[in-house]
Amino acid sequence: MNTIFVKPAKAERKWFVIDAEGKILGRVAAKAAAIIRGKEKAIYAPHQELGDFVVVVNAGKIALSGRKTQKKLYHKYTGYVGGLKTYTYEKLSARHPSAPLELAIQGMLPKGPLGRKLLKNVKVYAGAEHPHAAQNPVAISL
Repeated sequence: MNTIFVKPAKAERKWFVIDAEGKILGRVAAKAAAIIRGKEKAIYAPHQELGDFVVVVNAGKIALSGRKTQKKLYHKYTGYVGGLKTYTYEKLSARHPSAPLELAIQGMLPKGPLGRKLLKNVKVYAGAEHPHAAQNPVAISL
Protein backbone atom coordinates (compact mmCIF):
# COMPACT_ATOMS: atom_id res chain seq x y z
CA MET A 1 0.00 0.00 0.00
CA ASN A 2 1.36 3.41 -0.94
CA THR A 3 1.29 6.51 1.20
CA ILE A 4 -1.11 9.14 -0.09
CA PHE A 5 0.47 12.49 -0.92
CA VAL A 6 -1.89 15.20 -2.10
CA LYS A 7 -0.42 18.46 -3.28
CA PRO A 8 -1.84 21.39 -1.28
CA ALA A 9 -2.82 23.19 -4.50
CA LYS A 10 -5.00 20.25 -5.58
CA ALA A 11 -6.81 19.90 -2.25
CA GLU A 12 -10.20 21.58 -2.39
CA ARG A 13 -10.77 23.50 0.83
CA LYS A 14 -14.19 24.79 1.83
CA TRP A 15 -15.46 27.12 4.56
CA PHE A 16 -18.05 26.04 7.12
CA VAL A 17 -19.88 27.98 9.82
CA ILE A 18 -21.14 26.47 13.08
CA ASP A 19 -23.64 28.28 15.31
CA ALA A 20 -22.70 27.24 18.85
CA GLU A 21 -25.61 28.91 20.65
CA GLY A 22 -27.07 26.43 23.15
CA LYS A 23 -24.85 23.57 21.92
CA ILE A 24 -22.62 21.46 24.19
CA LEU A 25 -18.98 22.60 24.27
CA GLY A 26 -17.37 19.21 23.61
CA ARG A 27 -19.66 18.30 20.73
CA VAL A 28 -18.99 21.57 18.91
CA ALA A 29 -15.24 21.23 19.51
CA ALA A 30 -15.17 17.61 18.27
CA LYS A 31 -17.06 18.47 15.08
CA ALA A 32 -14.84 21.48 14.38
CA ALA A 33 -11.64 19.51 15.03
CA ALA A 34 -12.72 16.72 12.67
CA ILE A 35 -13.46 19.22 9.88
CA ILE A 36 -10.20 21.13 10.41
CA ARG A 37 -8.24 17.88 10.39
CA GLY A 38 -9.95 16.71 7.18
CA LYS A 39 -11.18 13.43 8.65
CA GLU A 40 -14.46 13.68 6.75
CA LYS A 41 -12.69 13.66 3.38
CA ALA A 42 -11.67 10.67 1.28
CA ILE A 43 -8.16 12.10 0.83
CA TYR A 44 -7.47 12.27 4.59
CA ALA A 45 -3.84 11.83 5.58
CA PRO A 46 -2.80 12.31 9.23
CA HIS A 47 0.49 13.98 8.30
CA GLN A 48 -0.92 16.64 5.93
CA GLU A 49 -3.05 19.75 6.24
CA LEU A 50 -5.96 18.88 3.94
CA GLY A 51 -8.89 19.97 6.10
CA ASP A 52 -11.37 22.78 5.66
CA PHE A 53 -11.83 26.12 7.42
CA VAL A 54 -14.36 26.49 10.25
CA VAL A 55 -15.98 29.66 11.58
CA VAL A 56 -17.72 29.26 14.95
CA VAL A 57 -20.15 32.00 15.95
CA ASN A 58 -21.98 32.58 19.26
CA ALA A 59 -19.19 30.91 21.23
CA GLY A 60 -20.11 33.08 24.22
CA LYS A 61 -23.51 31.36 24.42
CA ILE A 62 -22.20 27.79 24.41
CA ALA A 63 -23.62 25.37 26.98
CA LEU A 64 -22.09 22.95 29.47
CA SER A 65 -23.89 20.06 31.09
CA GLY A 66 -24.26 19.62 34.82
CA ARG A 67 -22.38 21.92 37.20
CA LYS A 68 -19.34 22.25 34.97
CA THR A 69 -19.64 26.05 34.83
CA GLN A 70 -18.50 26.14 38.47
CA LYS A 71 -16.41 22.94 38.58
CA LYS A 72 -14.47 22.89 35.28
CA LEU A 73 -10.94 24.24 35.74
CA TYR A 74 -8.42 25.68 33.29
CA HIS A 75 -4.74 25.85 34.22
CA LYS A 76 -2.03 28.17 32.95
CA TYR A 77 1.62 28.11 33.97
CA THR A 78 3.55 31.39 33.76
CA GLY A 79 6.99 29.77 33.87
CA TYR A 80 7.91 31.17 37.27
CA VAL A 81 8.06 29.36 40.60
CA GLY A 82 4.56 29.26 42.05
CA GLY A 83 3.15 30.61 38.79
CA LEU A 84 0.33 28.13 38.26
CA LYS A 85 -2.87 30.07 37.61
CA THR A 86 -6.22 28.27 37.81
CA TYR A 87 -9.50 29.62 36.47
CA THR A 88 -13.03 28.22 36.52
CA TYR A 89 -15.11 28.14 33.35
CA GLU A 90 -17.19 31.08 34.64
CA LYS A 91 -14.18 33.35 35.18
CA LEU A 92 -12.51 32.41 31.90
CA SER A 93 -15.66 32.87 29.83
CA ALA A 94 -16.40 36.19 31.56
CA ARG A 95 -12.95 37.49 30.58
CA HIS A 96 -12.63 35.80 27.13
CA PRO A 97 -15.95 34.33 25.94
CA SER A 98 -14.40 32.39 23.06
CA ALA A 99 -11.41 30.98 25.00
CA PRO A 100 -13.03 27.76 26.37
CA LEU A 101 -14.02 26.64 22.87
CA GLU A 102 -10.62 27.53 21.43
CA LEU A 103 -8.88 25.53 24.18
CA ALA A 104 -11.20 22.56 23.63
CA ILE A 105 -10.49 22.52 19.88
CA GLN A 106 -6.76 22.94 20.51
CA GLY A 107 -6.79 19.92 22.84
CA MET A 108 -8.36 17.77 20.10
CA LEU A 109 -5.74 18.62 17.48
CA PRO A 110 -2.30 17.00 17.21
CA LYS A 111 0.50 18.50 19.26
CA GLY A 112 3.44 20.05 17.42
CA PRO A 113 3.89 22.07 14.21
CA LEU A 114 0.96 20.46 12.37
CA GLY A 115 -1.45 21.16 15.23
CA ARG A 116 -0.38 24.80 15.44
CA LYS A 117 -0.85 25.14 11.69
CA LEU A 118 -4.30 23.53 11.82
CA LEU A 119 -5.39 25.81 14.68
CA LYS A 120 -5.09 28.78 12.32
CA ASN A 121 -7.91 27.29 10.22
CA VAL A 122 -10.54 27.82 12.91
CA LYS A 123 -12.02 31.24 13.66
CA VAL A 124 -14.02 31.56 16.87
CA TYR A 125 -16.25 34.57 17.58
CA ALA A 126 -18.20 35.28 20.75
CA GLY A 127 -21.04 37.02 18.91
CA ALA A 128 -23.13 36.32 15.83
CA GLU A 129 -21.08 38.56 13.53
CA HIS A 130 -18.06 37.34 11.55
CA PRO A 131 -16.00 38.95 8.76
CA HIS A 132 -15.83 35.82 6.55
CA ALA A 133 -18.98 36.32 4.47
CA ALA A 134 -16.91 36.69 1.29
CA GLN A 135 -15.84 33.03 1.57
CA ASN A 136 -19.51 31.90 1.39
CA PRO A 137 -19.37 29.50 4.36
CA VAL A 138 -21.81 26.61 4.44
CA ALA A 139 -23.83 26.27 7.65
CA ILE A 140 -23.45 23.02 9.59
CA SER A 141 -26.03 21.76 12.06
CA LEU A 142 -25.05 19.55 14.96
